[in-house]
Amino acid sequence: MINMMYYVFVTVLEVKNLNLGFNCECGFRQALFDVSFSLEKGRIHALVGESGCGKTISAMSILGLLPKTAKITGGEIIYNGENLLNKKNINKIRGSKIALIPQDPMTSLNPLYTIGNQLLEVINIHQGLKGEKAYKKAVEALEAVQIPCASERMNSYPHEFSGGMKQRAIIAMALACNAEILIADEPTTALDVTIQAQIMNLLNQIKPDTSILLITHDLALVGENADEVSVMYAGRIVENAPAKEFFENPSHPYSQALLRSLPSDRANKPETIQGQPPSIRQDISGCRFHPRCDRCMEICTDKIPVLENIGANHYRACFLCD
Repeated sequence: MINMMYYVFVTVLEVKNLNLGFNCECGFRQALFDVSFSLEKGRIHALVGESGCGKTISAMSILGLLPKTAKITGGEIIYNGENLLNKKNINKIRGSKIALIPQDPMTSLNPLYTIGNQLLEVINIHQGLKGEKAYKKAVEALEAVQIPCASERMNSYPHEFSGGMKQRAIIAMALACNAEILIADEPTTALDVTIQAQIMNLLNQIKPDTSILLITHDLALVGENADEVSVMYAGRIVENAPAKEFFENPSHPYSQALLRSLPSDRANKPETIQGQPPSIRQDISGCRFHPRCDRCMEICTDKIPVLENIGANHYRACFLCD
């Protein structure tokens, strides 16, 4: 008799049909169109796509960290059965339950305060700890991210940390609050390969007790670490699939083009995607990728494709037949 083991992953957060736009000089312009994805405990969900496709603004919508010109026009962000878009006091969740590793660690720390002061402030606000208990918690958080001589480094200023150490200090702030969800927005940008590996090792260490949303351009990083992949283009999710399935069988022409642009070997040169991603000022009918798609059909210029299930947890927004 063969024993079968099944893993059930608990959904921690769901983004459902999120629509968002900006008030510009030329009027209101839509930036996100029915964006939907979910985060599960113990898994890394990667959000990939070219710059300006809406990855970061989708993540900032979860935390309520939107510019004044932004306006959410529809959708839900469900956390613990509650729609965060209707929650008046999101500060109780931001930082303590949902933490952020910002895109640029070099400018995310206040240069006027020590690392210890900034870490203790987070612990005081979100954990309610003070004095020796807060200090011990802060040192443990720095030790957890492998910062040497953690108790001494509490007195260091950000300029005394390297780029990798700043990134780890920010991760320590998230760890200190025992956040359920960690949004990592380009956590390895501008870091050398060795430090990149250290940062991803840290994320994988906290992964069993955390849901991680990884926003990145680095598809090699995604292939090595992510469990699920959502591909964004011009404010829409165009493909969603388990990471292994995505790399073995990419279905959307944009996903295929992204993977072809990766350097694989010396025999096959990487291919570029012709054209540029559209800005929110551009009005594009039908599929927003059709001006750059080498497999564009007449229907693509007129109708908007919706995400459809084409396999086990594999969804694609495209009119091409299987």
